[in-house]
Amino acid sequence: MYVPGGFVTAAISIVGLQKAFGRTRALDGLDLEVTVGEIHGFVGPNGSGKSTAIRILLGMMRADAGTITVLGSDPWRNPVAIHRRLAYVPGEVSLWPQLTGGETIDLLGRLRGGIDPTRKNELLARFSLDPTKTTRSYSKGNRQKVALVAALACDVELLLLDEPTSGLDPLIEAVFQECIQEARAAGRTVLLSSHILSEVEALCDQVSILREGRVVHAGTLEQLRQISLTNVIATLTSVPEDIATWPHLHNLILHGNRVRCDVETPALTDTMARLATCGIESLVTQPPTLEQLFLRDYDTHQQ
Repeated sequence: MYVPGGFVTAAISIVGLQKAFGRTRALDGLDLEVTVGEIHGFVGPNGSGKSTAIRILLGMMRADAGTITVLGSDPWRNPVAIHRRLAYVPGEVSLWPQLTGGETIDLLGRLRGGIDPTRKNELLARFSLDPTKTTRSYSKGNRQKVALVAALACDVELLLLDEPTSGLDPLIEAVFQECIQEARAAGRTVLLSSHILSEVEALCDQVSILREGRVVHAGTLEQLRQISLTNVIATLTSVPEDIATWPHLHNLILHGNRVRCDVETPALTDTMARLATCGIESLVTQPPTLEQLFLRDYDTHQQ
């Protein structure tokens, strides 16, 4: 991506971001980098600071401290220029009640420098949205569709999505995932904040997990799995008497010749070799899902 002064590889760069509301510290030294062309998952429990960070990225709120750039510019100083190059979809969409869905999409598109009518019509069909009805008659899911069609029909570089599929049924959720994958293939960058962890797991190249206003884990899903545990279920010819003393095993459960345990992922190869000497009759390994990684981090901070 070219900006005045040269090329940059980060569509979003945040270093040491802080924001407090009275005595409540919403962001406490948040660091985040989203590379051009990637889909980046932004996950955390309610109150972790996700929406506050997105409002600051949009220039809707001023940070107390830290360095923030969006598409190479400061969003607080240059919000108008930045907004012509990005599209934002919140989880709660408020629309002009007297306008139709189609009129609303066109209006939002003009704010971003225009809309592709062919692309708009294609998206209306894919999202099963009737553009002739006034938005006051729309359900929550249909209001969400208006915002998504308006964002996806524009030729923007960055999509900021804050719970974008709130209120959508599973079939339309699948359409959304297809559209986001197409956006990535077209070279767009996506920051996706979502409580639907399976959605983040299916779509995202990188994931940042927030807790109490800061990123506590970041990386690819595979990298995050490497710092977690892999579930192993094995039926052995004979169970060694010392298995409970094996290193890197957790939550060991024995039932006859059936062994169930969690293994530290970096030690998985060594553990498999040990099990092989015991005669493996059946074996199932299950890497942790994003939901398990998220809940493990949440439980760790609760203790």
